[in-house]
Formats: sequence, C-alpha cells, structure tokens
Amino acid sequence: MNTTRLDHLWKRGRDFLGVHYPIMCGAMTWVSEPQLVSAVCNAGAFASIACGNMPPDALARHIEETRARTAKPFAVNLITIAPNYDAHLDIAVQARLPIIVFAGTIPKAPDIEKAKASGARVMAFAPVEAIAKRLLDYGVDALILEGMEAGGHIGPVAGTVLWQQILFKFCDQVPIFTAGGIATGKMMAHLLMMGASGVQLGTLFVMTHECTAHDNFKEAFKRADARDAIASPQFDSRLPVIPVRALKNKGTNEFGRLQLELLKKLDSGEIDRETAQLEVERFWIGALRRAAIDGDVDQGSLMAGQTVGLVDEVKPVTALIEDLVRDAEAELNRVAESL
Repeated sequence: MNTTRLDHLWKRGRDFLGVHYPIMCGAMTWVSEPQLVSAVCNAGAFASIACGNMPPDALARHIEETRARTAKPFAVNLITIAPNYDAHLDIAVQARLPIIVFAGTIPKAPDIEKAKASGARVMAFAPVEAIAKRLLDYGVDALILEGMEAGGHIGPVAGTVLWQQILFKFCDQVPIFTAGGIATGKMMAHLLMMGASGVQLGTLFVMTHECTAHDNFKEAFKRADARDAIASPQFDSRLPVIPVRALKNKGTNEFGRLQLELLKKLDSGEIDRETAQLEVERFWIGALRRAAIDGDVDQGSLMAGQTVGLVDEVKPVTALIEDLVRDAEAELNRVAESL
C-alpha cells in the first residue's frame, strides 16, 4: 500500500511509538486486553492495556500474555484515581515498557519521573490548555487530546476547540495525538495536516473480530446513531463526577439514581466526598463489565463515542487499519491535486 504522503506527515508519531502506523487503539476497560492489544500491534499500529482497577497480579499477567502474543511495542494505561494505581505504576515500571500512559487526573510530577526513569516515554491526556502546559512542565513526552465526542470518561471540551487551543500551539514542542470523533481515514488525514503526530480511536476497534466484547455489545453499536451516545450529567457540585459518554439505556437512568442516593448520604454525613466518588467509579466499572463481558445491554454501560453512528459492521483489525490508511492517503492526494 502506497503511503508516501502519510509517511511524511506522521513520521514523528511513527518514531515516537515505534510502529508503522501511528494509529492508537484507545484503552477501554474490559475491552483492551491481550488479544485485542496484540492484534492491533501485530497489524502495525499501537495499543495499550487498560488497567482500570484490576488486581495488580492480573495486570502483571496481562503484560506477560501480551508479550507472548506480540514482539511489537505496547503500553499500559494507568488510571491515577484507581485504588490500585500505585501498584499498577510499580508493575509498569518493573516491566520496563516502552511507553506508559497516564489517564484519570493529572499525574504527579514524581510519578512521571518514576516512569521515565524506567526508560519509558510518557503520554498523558490534556483535556484543557492549562493542564497541557502543566504536563509539559512535568516532563511528559507526548500529549493525547481527547475531545468530548469520545466514549467512556470524557473531558469538558470538544475536539475542534482542543486542536485550536493545544494542537496548534504545542505540536512543534512534543508529539500530539488526537482522539474523539475520528472514524475515517479522511478525518485522520486532515488532523495530520493540522499537526497531529497520530490519532487514537476506540469505538471502531470495539467493532473488530479480535475484540472480545460480547456480541450483544457490538450489535448495540451497529444499531446506534451518533445522537444515542450521550454524556452522563452531574447533578450537584458537591459530588463532582467525570462525565461518561455511553449509549442511553436503563443503566443510564440507574446512574442518575445512584447520584441522588450518594448525595443523600453526603448530606447525612454517612460518607465523605472521596468515598462517594469511588462508588461512582465502581458503578461504571461494574456496569461496563455487565455490558461488554456479560452482554447485558439493557442494564450495563454501553460506553461509546459519537462515532458509533459511523460504524455498522464488524471487521478484522487488519482490515480496519488498512481502510483507514488507504482512505487517508487518498484524501491527501486529493488535497494535493486541488491546491
């Protein structure tokens, strides 16, 4: 496949990730496990094991199994607010992975230094410009800009704004990978022309044969429109919650009831805010498992980005990546001819 124009635009991303295609499969709890991660990496792209709050020994096994399945580079995605975060970081450091991704909240400077001391390059999410600047000051090697169009836990700003606020300003300093709302090679081509070093997708990789998510989960994605992927509301500032984008179902309503119950417990002094926030995260982890693993698409959480309206078939990982690359190169050729 001819990728002459792409090779020029995404060289920095290829070199940073150590892959042929700087297309990242976003880390998705219960989904980004060794089979999918290794399939993406073996196809020439890049993926991360989703740590969530899995038991530390389970993470160690996931890393070992992924290494048995692929000799290509991969990462782990650490959730800084997870109770097992410290143990996860220790395991990632001991495993001497080439890249460590921090997600959840702003990682502490000593944690970034610890990761880098192991030889890993560090990536982190920048949901707003102020956090991007702080992360760069802390020594992060690359940024991920994820617009609120994405699925799962999302930031407060749309991708088109993030690209203008952060991508345009900092793409000369560090590699920047864009995420959220990307479903076509044509879109990928334009992001690369704007300065991105690569892209990250999640929803599309769910719709692959190698993804172990339940068939019911994938069928729900097939039927959905973009408008069906809605962000969860925050009822009260006393209980700050990170919005989650998912397909609306009975489980969405259940989350609303949970917030009301937790607010009552906060009022009565039965729990503190940190405990309430942990209960929220436990809810999402359990709800996602019910949908993605058990196939309960009524009560479980169908975390999906708005690009769910652009996917209607399940295909092999290799075919997905080839389609993205072919369409991106074709778009770059079209643009070149029009100038």
